[in-house]
Amino acid sequence: MKTAGVQKNQAISVCIVDDDRELCEGLKWIINNAKGFSCQGLFHSGKDFLTYLAPKKKPLPDVVVMDIEMKTESGIDCVREVRLQFPDMKIIMQTVFNEDEKIFHSLKAGAVGYILKNSTKDKLLDAIHEAHHGGAPMTGTIARRVLTFLQSPPSPSIINNLSDREQSVLELLVRGLSYKKIGAELFISPSTVRHHLHNIYQKLHVRSRGEAVAKAQGIHH
Repeated sequence: MKTAGVQKNQAISVCIVDDDRELCEGLKWIINNAKGFSCQGLFHSGKDFLTYLAPKKKPLPDVVVMDIEMKTESGIDCVREVRLQFPDMKIIMQTVFNEDEKIFHSLKAGAVGYILKNSTKDKLLDAIHEAHHGGAPMTGTIARRVLTFLQSPPSPSIINNLSDREQSVLELLVRGLSYKKIGAELFISPSTVRHHLHNIYQKLHVRSRGEAVAKAQGIHH
């Protein structure tokens, strides 16, 4: 597991939103017993989490792990609401489902990653670490499906709006690479990557990597 560069006094703070109380306690134990990670809070509904965030005075979590399908509400709807209020919050969706529609709706709502609940402890911690450092963690199965969609013929009116370099940046973003790794892959600096992403977001009229990928694939609610 790659946690280099995270010091004990700089632990990645994590909030868990899931209505399965036993699972929440298990995730809390894993996070609190891993070096460089700290569980900031457990919430058994999206409503409880939004209430916790409402005062806007407490430190925000670095990463949120959220169930996609809770008994009383949709995690996707909660992500959408959270991102409206806190557009930079990094949210990873966690679920037992492995369905394309849920994957893309989660990304479009603003999630930065998506993992399955049967993922190993190390894969969970790696996903949290990667999301915190600007990546887009996904399980291998999901990443392959996203790439399949990306490689299918996209909407010409959207893609023709992007330069060749911008299309390359977008494809690497979908693969889950961080700004630094995209820069290394394309032999450009991270600041140049950010410049291209700014242009991509403007051209696609989106605010997040998830929305950009969904828009490029013509995915709608």
